Amino acid sequence: MSAETLLTTPLNALHRELGGKMVEFAGYEMPVQYPAGIMAEHLHTRAKAGLFDVSHMGQVKLSGENVAAALETLVPGEIQALKPGRQRYTLFTNEEGGILDDLMVTCFNDHLFLVVNAGCKTQDIEHLRAHLPAGVKLEVMFERALLALQGPAAKDVMGRLGPKGAALTFMGGARVEIGGIWCTVTRSGYTGEDGFEISVEEDKAEALARLLLDQPEVMPIGLGARDSLRLEAGLCLYGHDIDTTTTPIEADLNWAIGKRRREEGGFPGADIILDQLKNGTKRKRVGIRPEGRAPMREHTELTDAAGKPIGEITSGGFGPSVGGPVAMGYVDTALASVGTAITALVRGKPLPAQVASMPFTPHRYHRG
Repeated sequence: MSAETLLTTPLNALHRELGGKMVEFAGYEMPVQYPAGIMAEHLHTRAKAGLFDVSHMGQVKLSGENVAAALETLVPGEIQALKPGRQRYTLFTNEEGGILDDLMVTCFNDHLFLVVNAGCKTQDIEHLRAHLPAGVKLEVMFERALLALQGPAAKDVMGRLGPKGAALTFMGGARVEIGGIWCTVTRSGYTGEDGFEISVEEDKAEALARLLLDQPEVMPIGLGARDSLRLEAGLCLYGHDIDTTTTPIEADLNWAIGKRRREEGGFPGADIILDQLKNGTKRKRVGIRPEGRAPMREHTELTDAAGKPIGEITSGGFGPSVGGPVAMGYVDTALASVGTAITALVRGKPLPAQVASMPFTPHRYHRG
């Protein structure tokens, strides 16, 4: 896409003012890093707090009659079991059991609040409109900004500026006033750290971002560190680690299928997914630790000791907190046990690696 056709977020001018290196991502002009660099931004988020602009994500409000039951016809998560003020990760699936997108759903008293991926949001909206009953109202809120405040000091910042937000536990949500600005806040994120995602009206986004960046613990973080943080945390990136060719069971996302949904089904691809849940799959998403310092990137072919192809890497890079390369990908289930020796073909050269447990760095969510 040309610079003229790229979409921008409400914080575009602020990114430029802060020295952000702007790149195209999911049709938007976004900062990949700031002058401090990806390594410094990553480590700062792990040690203190980082502020991410994730306004390219899609925000959707669903309301109306039996809205939770209606959404359950499209996802395997237990949405009807969500109490007001609670959030859940789930997946849109297709009739073949493939993943159309992954999303977050938060229940409020009179509506469900959805956050979907940037690259999928247009088709997600079409999917919802095509399949939800007439009694459910869909409101697209793409004009709102979305900020993520992540890291162990995020709670201290929120405690000063929005104490109601700091009182939330992991996967909780509430309307919160932050420095005089009303926001929708969830205690969640995409880094493996404690933190918050903050939805705010676009005309108040820059003021809120500046307020957060004025706090001594906080620095701006770009897409580069966002990717390395989520990779260390073992979190999937849609279009890379999961897509329409992967099922939730292959992706090791069994935990996202609710107990009642396992018994009742009633979501797209349920027969295939529940059969895999019972009988297993031929391949599985695993963590991979290369031996040595060379990162193993996406699409790197994996083989067994005899040189037989067994899968490929879907995400890979250097893990600043780990101090070495980390990756994830799909391998034959027979070779998916932690510690299994495998080989990666990096530019045609076989390099040793082994299957590793994920996350590569411990999750530090605040569960209360």
